Amino acid sequence: MTGWVRPIKRGWIVRSEVPGPDVDEFAEPHRVTAALAQPGAARGTLLAVQHPHRTPAALADGLSLLQALPAARRALQNLVIGAYRSVDDVVAPYQVDGPDGSATGLLCMVDPAAVAGDGTSRVVHTEQVYPDVVAERAAVLAGLGCATSAALLVPVSDGEQLTAAVTDAIAAAGAPAVSTVDAAGRRHRLWLLGPGLIRDAIMAVAAAQPLLVADGNHRVAAAAAAKLDGILALVTAGPLLRIGAFHRVLVGTGLSAEALADAWRACGLVVRDAPDAPAPTVPGTVVVRCGGRSLVVELPPTDPVDALPRIDHAVVEELMVHKALGIDPEGPRVRTLPNGREPGADAEAVILIAPVPLADVLTIHAAGRRMPRKSTYFTPKPRSGLVLADLN
Repeated sequence: MTGWVRPIKRGWIVRSEVPGPDVDEFAEPHRVTAALAQPGAARGTLLAVQHPHRTPAALADGLSLLQALPAARRALQNLVIGAYRSVDDVVAPYQVDGPDGSATGLLCMVDPAAVAGDGTSRVVHTEQVYPDVVAERAAVLAGLGCATSAALLVPVSDGEQLTAAVTDAIAAAGAPAVSTVDAAGRRHRLWLLGPGLIRDAIMAVAAAQPLLVADGNHRVAAAAAAKLDGILALVTAGPLLRIGAFHRVLVGTGLSAEALADAWRACGLVVRDAPDAPAPTVPGTVVVRCGGRSLVVELPPTDPVDALPRIDHAVVEELMVHKALGIDPEGPRVRTLPNGREPGADAEAVILIAPVPLADVLTIHAAGRRMPRKSTYFTPKPRSGLVLADLN
């Protein structure tokens, strides 16, 4: 049995439903804070455990993350007692299907720092990360000593072998240990598989190829920063993984649609009004919603010195945001927005960017490069809180 893909030695699975709001619907800090401000959302919920410094009580007391973690540990202990049952030395064959795709894979522990015999990383980041987000998540992982959410890892090749192995194991396993439907209508089911030849065979297939971080780049980087030797991960090749769009939102700039258009034209971009313009579906053009207007912005052609494929998110952040507007793309006036989410009442402009084609993701990986931060939105994802894994 491989040493870098491992069973969950000690953990817990939910008895019925994960307490509180659906954690996976609230990734951005401002949305987490707003969700926790709703009645009952900050008491005895997984969302409050993951973001203890964003609860109304912590904000009122001016608590930092480190100061709020002791209360989060106590809340997690109470959650485990009230809503979970313990499991030992298991992996979890997992299926999720819904309106945004389907995935069959193995929920298990993966060493984020594992290195192959030739010196290459077995777990490969696909995107750049925000250092402050990595530091925050490392503190939460180390402070809780428990993984409450799973990364999504995809084999670089031969994924159909993993899908077939897990599907066969599920067919022989009987009823699932957990079956639930999330807020978006996705059905999540998992089974438990203890020691034996079937488990060893599936884990060997899961470890046969390097794994791309399709979702959870910050989580994986945080585990490495916290010097943890394992992260909770769903290793899957689909069969129907999709890449959704990841947009950018401008807040607090005071810029009107006309001012934005003038600034972008001054940088040589072609900008035109298009009231009925749909969101872009192929790279090369972005659509901006601002103040009741829709602007279509044609991105410049690639330069001969550009590394290909060029990713629209990099052009948007470097040219449209930083150079044209003088705004730091990593600062508080720029937010990321997964497709289908509401931008928030304070949004001044939403820059709609086309989904990155999977072929471009694989080409960039093969070249040893990374995508811009928050540029790919793989679905469907494993649901947070169904399985908790002890990191100690």
